[in-house]
Amino acid sequence: MLSAQSLALIDREVAKYPADQKRSAVMGALRIALEERRSTGETPEARCLNQEVIEFVANYLEIPPVAAYEVATFYNMYDMKPVGKYKITVCTNLPCALSGGVNAAEYISGKLGIAIGETSTDGMYTLLEGECMGACGDAPVLLVNNHSMCSFMTPEAIDKKLAELK
Repeated sequence: MLSAQSLALIDREVAKYPADQKRSAVMGALRIALEERRSTGETPEARCLNQEVIEFVANYLEIPPVAAYEVATFYNMYDMKPVGKYKITVCTNLPCALSGGVNAAEYISGKLGIAIGETSTDGMYTLLEGECMGACGDAPVLLVNNHSMCSFMTPEAIDKKLAELK
């Protein structure tokens, strides 16, 4: 289900906690599983967590599958539905909204031809609104694939970032 490399990374997460607390590694383990699926998935459906992967992670950690499922469905960093190769999450909370976050989201929407919550027909991009990313002073901000924080996203900066992602 997961590569030996991913399992070794999960084992490193597990080693951070007491032996009887494997459950504590569930967030890291799900992140590792999702990263593998995102990097190897050919289609949007293959780039998200599904029930089978969540159950595999739970069994690997020796926890009830529902415990892993609760985590995967609570946090928005875990993609439970198909997403594009590039998931762009724009902060539209009040500080970012007042500093152009909504305008940035609308600009990206227009450039990609998709609304917030949609994936482009070619499967390349998914555009989402996100909660505070803790970078209010750098607003507007966006996050690419849960890892790459982009600050001061003016239309010019957005054009540059989208060109890099092609």
